[in-house]
Amino acid sequence: MADRVTVIGWDGSPLTGAARSALGAATLVAGAAHHLALPEVPPNAERIRLGSVTLAARRIAQHRGTAVVLADGDPGFFGVVRTLRAPEYGLEVEVVPAVSSVAAAFARAGMPWDDAQVVVAHSRDLRRAVNVCRAHTKVAVLTSPGAGPAELALLLGGVHRTFVICEELGTDRERVTVLTSDKAADHVWRDPNVVIVIGGSPAGAAAQGTGWIAAHEVGHPAGPRGWGLPDGAYGGALGEGEAVQLRTAQLARLGPQVGDLVWDIGTGSGAAAVEAARFGAAVIAVDADPDACGRAAAVARRHGVQLQVVHGRAPQILEDLPEPDVVRIGGGGAAVVTACADRRPERIVTHAATRDEAEALGRALADGGYEVECALLQSVDMDTTAWVERERSVVFLLSGYRVPHP
Repeated sequence: MADRVTVIGWDGSPLTGAARSALGAATLVAGAAHHLALPEVPPNAERIRLGSVTLAARRIAQHRGTAVVLADGDPGFFGVVRTLRAPEYGLEVEVVPAVSSVAAAFARAGMPWDDAQVVVAHSRDLRRAVNVCRAHTKVAVLTSPGAGPAELALLLGGVHRTFVICEELGTDRERVTVLTSDKAADHVWRDPNVVIVIGGSPAGAAAQGTGWIAAHEVGHPAGPRGWGLPDGAYGGALGEGEAVQLRTAQLARLGPQVGDLVWDIGTGSGAAAVEAARFGAAVIAVDADPDACGRAAAVARRHGVQLQVVHGRAPQILEDLPEPDVVRIGGGGAAVVTACADRRPERIVTHAATRDEAEALGRALADGGYEVECALLQSVDMDTTAWVERERSVVFLLSGYRVPHP
């Protein structure tokens, strides 16, 4: 097997002494075509055009000699080092890093990036990268063929963002373009590229200062601790379907997370939508009442999270929305449940005030191919000054879990 594998990052600048020394001793060199064309690559070394890193790792493991792998940017940041260090190859890996393409992109844009989310986009799961761009105000997207700036813009749809598109960083063909997301699909972009996605206006975004943890938005208010917050956190008395105990149970069953898209149908005050967004998920809040839409947007600004608020009546308004991962239904009955089940989210939660209504909703979930769970939630709000009952709530909580196709 290879005596040593040295992974060299290349950002377009001259190779360091350590990198030149490792290349000079290499008997096998793997990399892209522009790496293998570097004059420092020994003429007698075996050359592997790097396509599948897994296949290259297998060949390197079988090689008797000294191997070098060349990669763009920092190979330890979403790069080849992870694959080469897999235990099945038994390789000892040394790394000569370079400036990562993300760092280079933000440098070209003249922007800090310790407050940025960084995602890798592949055609098979591009929507998850898009959902991060929906939910956060600064995201760097490491693109790939079939999951580039144009595809990213098309999936963002009506969500307005600014794109900083950095093509072929570190080469003489380097180009940086700034444009709005609705214009990105009109161009052909060169690979490789990095897209910086900027947009949204969280409360306090203009505040100055420095953060202490990466990927936390500077100026973004931390918000109150916990979730399932009391009505006062959302401006006062909420609707029946937004009671704190019900909302807490719904969020626990939905489990929203980064990369998810949540539909909150019948959002009301926006309390559940805001709390889902605080978990890092992208959220579309839908309501037929324009006043409710306005309240939800205002609450989102107050809590410093991103919501796409859509005014319209379900189920008709749902037809043009992007595919959800999980759905909370605050109202609309069995017809809305059926329409949501047709889109096959992983989980659907809703509630009912009566047993008859709960049975109808449960049938709609089951008919849609979901395993149904129902719990009767009873909560009593106590006045702790006198320890007497202040308010009682009884509601059926229904949860649908998608049944995998055999």
